[in-house]
Amino acid sequence: MKKKKGFIIFLTVLAVFLVLVIGVFTGGYLYCSSKISPLVKIKSLEPADKQIEEISDIRFQIDYGTSVYTIAQNLEKEKVIKSAQFFYYFIRYPQVFTKLFKNAVSDTQEEIDFLNNGIELKSGVAFLSPTMKYAEIVKNLSSGQQEFVKVSIPEGLTISKIGAILEENQVCTKDDFKKSCSSVENLVKYNIPGQNLEGFLFPDTYYFNYKMDSDSVVDLMVENFKEKTASIEELKGKSFFEMYDILKLASIVEREYRVPEEAPLIASVFANRLKYNIGLYSCATVEYIITEIQGKPHPGRILIQDTKIDNPYNTYVWAGLPPGPISNPGLVALKAAAKPAKTKYFYFQIVDAEAGRHVFSQTFDEHKVNHNLDLKK
Repeated sequence: MKKKKGFIIFLTVLAVFLVLVIGVFTGGYLYCSSKISPLVKIKSLEPADKQIEEISDIRFQIDYGTSVYTIAQNLEKEKVIKSAQFFYYFIRYPQVFTKLFKNAVSDTQEEIDFLNNGIELKSGVAFLSPTMKYAEIVKNLSSGQQEFVKVSIPEGLTISKIGAILEENQVCTKDDFKKSCSSVENLVKYNIPGQNLEGFLFPDTYYFNYKMDSDSVVDLMVENFKEKTASIEELKGKSFFEMYDILKLASIVEREYRVPEEAPLIASVFANRLKYNIGLYSCATVEYIITEIQGKPHPGRILIQDTKIDNPYNTYVWAGLPPGPISNPGLVALKAAAKPAKTKYFYFQIVDAEAGRHVFSQTFDEHKVNHNLDLKK
């Protein structure tokens, strides 16, 4: 009787244990299923398409270099999923989840096959819904779909001014852009003799990605410069090193001309001065010192004392070209610098500030009649 009673107790304990195990397993399974199921369930009494239309898609962006766990956290924050932690482990072990929770994570075998072939979440933009299961979310985030931002870079801007425009348009930060423009790797890559890429960033309308890597932005702009300068006969076949002096001149012409047909004439004045080792006397180079080197606001006028600043970029103090370009010129200035007009002019000054027109002269006596130091905005 004792043995029988003991056996019954054993069976009872075993049964209770099994019930508990099954209960824990079932509870755990249901808990996990609830955590990985869509945040918003489709109501069975209404057409699915109609219900989905009533739920706005969420624009979700993955920036370059974002970690999987950060992506998971952002998905939870944007109310696309219930749990960042469960999504993170799903990305790490998709085969386990597809075996244990197949119906919770996917609707089709095609999605299961996609998950089992390896997951790679790519930088880009996806439009997600809280009604989506994990497999559909991952498939969207793996597409690498890009959303472009249109950015126009005007002629004559400097690296720092271009950087400000890029930052304003959320392409990359100004500081990152400046670092990329000064990195030794990029200078060596393009065989550029200067200390930065000033002058080699072609002004144009670009279609960038949001939150781009700044090196990629630089590559696009420099490659565009390479392509555009190849269309100029005098620059064909020249390396960046060989065209550097022409680029310096073009960067000054860019900041001096306003009427395109005058650009070759302005270039001729500077070319004639360089030929006889006469200072270029360009207000634009002084303005570059004040705004880019000294970091001061753009002056309304260049004063006599400004022209005496002792800096290699000051063409009032030092003859010849400055150490590097002072802006990023467009095609008009590049063509003018590559092939200046043949003239005997040594001077020019603005005569119509509104139209931006200049008068050109051969002698100082002619020049000083209307001489002024007004800056062209």
